[in-house]
Amino acid sequence: MENARETLVLSHAGALKALAAAVQEATEILVPQCIFIVDCSGETIASVRMDGAKYLSMHTARAKARTAASINAPTGSMQFEFGTSAGVASQGGVTPLPGGLPIRFGGRIAGAIGVGSGTGEQDFQVGRAALHAIGADAV
Repeated sequence: MENARETLVLSHAGALKALAAAVQEATEILVPQCIFIVDCSGETIASVRMDGAKYLSMHTARAKARTAASINAPTGSMQFEFGTSAGVASQGGVTPLPGGLPIRFGGRIAGAIGVGSGTGEQDFQVGRAALHAIGADAV
């Protein structure tokens, strides 16, 4: 079919399971987080701001998820100047900050997760726990 393509979509049940695992991991490491899970197009499926998480991290967590979905790769490796310019051009929809991971199954993207309020490594740790919980590809 040259005029269509098959798409993989993360279900709301999968998003909620990933969100619960992310919250559990953040609780265990004692770092309250803002967590966004988006579909392939960057639209939010599920999100939470844990008690004590930085409220501005809601914006960065969403941008991290949308960026990871858009580039189909973890965030944090863009050159700062490019990431900053892309952030301005997208009105904050793209960020060079670490903490966003694509959600893939068998190499096919189904969505992304963005985590914010901790260090970049803590954000990735929480995101990876979510991926593991739903059987997504490790990143």
